[in-house]
Amino acid sequence: MKDYRNQQLAHNVVNYSLCIRKNENLLIEVEGHENLLVKAIVEETYKAGGNPFVTFIDNEILAIQLKQCTSEQIKLMSTFDQVRMNEMDAYLLIRADLNTNELNDVDVEKMDYYWKNYYHEVHAHRWSNTKWCIMSYPNASAAQRANMSTEKFEDLYFKVCNLDYSKLALQMSKLVDLLKRTETVRIEGPGCDLSMSIKNMPVSMDAGHQNLPDGEVYCIPRKDSINGYISFNTPVTYQGTTFENIKFTFKDGKIEEATANDTEKMNLILNTDQGSRYIGEFGIGLNPYITNPMKDILFDEKIWGSIHLAVGSAPIQGENTNLSSIHWDIVHIQRPEYGGGQLWFDDVLVRQDGYFVFDELKGLNPENF
Repeated sequence: MKDYRNQQLAHNVVNYSLCIRKNENLLIEVEGHENLLVKAIVEETYKAGGNPFVTFIDNEILAIQLKQCTSEQIKLMSTFDQVRMNEMDAYLLIRADLNTNELNDVDVEKMDYYWKNYYHEVHAHRWSNTKWCIMSYPNASAAQRANMSTEKFEDLYFKVCNLDYSKLALQMSKLVDLLKRTETVRIEGPGCDLSMSIKNMPVSMDAGHQNLPDGEVYCIPRKDSINGYISFNTPVTYQGTTFENIKFTFKDGKIEEATANDTEKMNLILNTDQGSRYIGEFGIGLNPYITNPMKDILFDEKIWGSIHLAVGSAPIQGENTNLSSIHWDIVHIQRPEYGGGQLWFDDVLVRQDGYFVFDELKGLNPENF
């Protein structure tokens, strides 16, 4: 891997994504054992006048802990790590696992307890009080999931992560403005006929700040407004299991029926709490360089010509939004090679087969980048 690309990415992460300033504390957590990019980010943080702190997480060890630890230990772990997180001004997570399925053998109930009583407790401060960014790393495992050679995947990774997100943001802002004026969204296509209301609901965009790679506009649907059905045509890994051929049927916002390659486990997750059968987010993928599923949601939810729904909690809380201990993004691609489809705002066709046909949004089509 060419070192200059890590240096360029580290510079962008520290100075654009996180905007580290003098005397700010940055916590860098690494899932796995990646060092090259971490070293570069540590160096860039010091150049910016910040103070980097680094922690490595081994999910193979975490799985052993979760299988055998008590609830008291999880709460104590949370207490310790909350103290550290509360001292941070910024947070960066680098996902560099060798095996994304390490937590697959942990009971769903234990995983849910861990998410509620450790992860959410520790990260509550981070979500509301720090600058933060989550990113993947192009190791051999990531390349294998994407069905690519390591070299080819590295080339793609640095291309999409070092995209000129300020240019993309200018075009994405037009979609944000249109969604803010929209009351009803309809998604149509093979295996898909779904409608929802977003009237007076929050709309936002991600353009290189909280995710890398990035490139999506999302809004919060009214919790009880979703009706119809959708078949997702991309695989997704969640809580250590890869799910495929997912289909949801909705009535008044609730997932009434759910099937997949592992229907039993999926429904266990959907029964986590009162909000886990509702949708917290509707997103539109806009990264012109990401075209195919890679079994990494940080990439897949940004696929151009795609939409995604997040089962569970809304990323922005407020009236008519959903609250849950889970947030699970699942992607449906509408380009012709995936079956095509249409996106309608207030009964006006906005996107056909992945390409925007609405004049003010044509600048988001990939040929313009």
